[in-house]
Amino acid sequence: ADGAGLGHLFLRHLQRTRLLLHLVDVAPLDPGADPVREARAIVNELRKYDPALAGKPRWLVLNKIDMVAADEREARVADFVRRYRGRGRNAMPVERVFAISALTREGCEPLCLAVNEYLESIRTATEAEVDVRFDRDDRAGEARVDG
Repeated sequence: ADGAGLGHLFLRHLQRTRLLLHLVDVAPLDPGADPVREARAIVNELRKYDPALAGKPRWLVLNKIDMVAADEREARVADFVRRYRGRGRNAMPVERVFAISALTREGCEPLCLAVNEYLESIRTATEAEVDVRFDRDDRAGEARVDG
């Protein structure tokens, strides 16, 4: 928003989207990193650049879940979400949360299906109409079968 960080071209691109997936590594390589603080900083960048952009539907996708012991995953995700949401004036809304592993593909299919379902649910009737530029009776090279 201030000329550094996400980049203006990328932020302009985000303005054309209908759903933002906020991908965050829950097991960062740097042990001193705070993924919650960094994720909140990204949202604050969005708010500074364009409040409407920050208000778009945004799902939290927690990656590298395969790097967390299976018996700790649920607690790690819950802790991340609690800290990410925060409280009061600085609270961050979270519509949906997905825990995935891009490496093993764990959780990726439910995420993809949910994205598709969401986008289909918000599709307007005009978007579903056929583009008339491609709906012509005189299609060259097409075989016609008369019944």
